Amino acid sequence: MPEEIKSLIEKIQQEGIQKAKDEGLKIIEEARKEAGKILQEARADAEAIISKTQQEVLKRKDSSDLLLKQAGRDFIISLRSQVNALLQKIITQKVSDALSVEEMSRIISLLVKDNAGKAGIELTFSKSDFVKIKESLLSRISEEIKKGITLKSSEVISKGFTISFDSGKSYFDFSEQALAEYLSSHFSKELSAILDLK
Repeated sequence: MPEEIKSLIEKIQQEGIQKAKDEGLKIIEEARKEAGKILQEARADAEAIISKTQQEVLKRKDSSDLLLKQAGRDFIISLRSQVNALLQKIITQKVSDALSVEEMSRIISLLVKDNAGKAGIELTFSKSDFVKIKESLLSRISEEIKKGITLKSSEVISKGFTISFDSGKSYFDFSEQALAEYLSSHFSKELSAILDLK
């Protein structure tokens, strides 16, 4: 009987060992599957994080690029403004220098010679130039021409003059402001072409 018990114990041990091996293999297999699943999820999470980070980096780069472009445009606009202001100042000064009493007298005498003897010519000057120009101009033109000319002064004109051939209904503006504005608009176009952002 002891042989049978011994054989039964061995059989139970073998079955127990086999069952334990099978259970161990099953546990290992489940652990492998679980580890694979965890690894796959970790990879997916890592890829999502990397993708999100790359998108954030691209957004920030795009935002930085836009900020740099805007800063460049702002700089060009500011530069244009400053250069235009400087150009306006230079042109106004040069026009003012060119509008001396002698030069204005010469220009006016040429303009009125073609209309000698006609009534209705009105010349308007700044208050500061009025007396000086009156003497200089009247010495240049004949008595015949003087009869049709009316001289006026205006606080609106700082330098230069306006001339009308129809008693003030319309006039040609040779004032410092008008000439400087005309020249500035011409040079501003040239300047804009030079400073154009492409």
